[in-house]
Amino acid sequence: MSTAVDSEPGARQGPARSGLVAVARAPWWVRYALLAAGLVVALWLPNGLYPAVAVDILCWALFAVSVDLLLGFTGLMSFGHAAFWGTSAYVAGIVAIEAGLPFPLAVLTGALAAAVIAVPIGYLAVKRTGIYFAMVTLAFAQMIYYVANKWGTVTGGENGLQAVPRELGGMDLTDEYYFYYAALPITVLGLWAAWRIVNSPFGRVLVGIRDNPARARALGYPVHRYKLTAFVLSAFLAGLGGGLYVMGHQFVSLDALHWTTSGKAVVVVVLGGIGTLWGGVVGAGLLVRLEDWLSFSGFEQIGLVTGAIFVLAVVLFRKGIWGSAAAVAARWSAGRGK
Repeated sequence: MSTAVDSEPGARQGPARSGLVAVARAPWWVRYALLAAGLVVALWLPNGLYPAVAVDILCWALFAVSVDLLLGFTGLMSFGHAAFWGTSAYVAGIVAIEAGLPFPLAVLTGALAAAVIAVPIGYLAVKRTGIYFAMVTLAFAQMIYYVANKWGTVTGGENGLQAVPRELGGMDLTDEYYFYYAALPITVLGLWAAWRIVNSPFGRVLVGIRDNPARARALGYPVHRYKLTAFVLSAFLAGLGGGLYVMGHQFVSLDALHWTTSGKAVVVVVLGGIGTLWGGVVGAGLLVRLEDWLSFSGFEQIGLVTGAIFVLAVVLFRKGIWGSAAAVAARWSAGRGK
């Protein structure tokens, strides 16, 4: 599909054709070096940062990658992804409290719940495009927010869920440092799944649909079905992040379902680079660390700083941090090859 779309003169080269392609065409030792560097940073993170902040980076990295899967590779801007992040957090917290499930099973249950509610929402939303798709997802997210607020006997209402346990075979995970390393494999598996999706034939069809849905439809691809599948997969990945978030904080409130949470995820993706996948991880690390540093320093207008950084990123780094770095590396590699 991507070959059919991109091989013709004048075919649009979207953001998904920059960062990932530049890395994929790099020498094998560069790819393995980047992978090794990423794993080293992930293993070192709770030693260099407060462990609770490191856990938040893992959660937001999954959330950002899920949004990028939909925005960067399918061309769908969702303003309601907090619905899946928050639903998973509540469901994971409830089953951990009521059923005493080990935290990985609780997180998986929450992610599956997010995927389930994504089916009817996505079925209605993917029939719209552009701002209409964004508004439909936002409307459904606000409906779920309202239900969670009024269903206080289950969700705790404005008080949220508190004292959520995180059990794993009798292991003591009360310390965030040890919980980080217990949550890291789940995050790595989620990021690997996202990478496999975008580098599969299915992912290439998504890019083709993003670039030219009419042509994809003419070639016989069921566009709405592909979009719905991508929507559900994105919701599942967001659910993984939301489940880990409630386990990391052992608490979840209505903020997890608020539209501002969706907006923050979009900001993280734009900062890192739309359609780069790994840009979401970089953006999550930078934004979470910045917010923690500003909060620790006593600065109250955190949104003012993050908003200014967002504007600067859009103006100066239109491809985001990862996308701009990949573009520079690609030009340098092309220059050496001449």
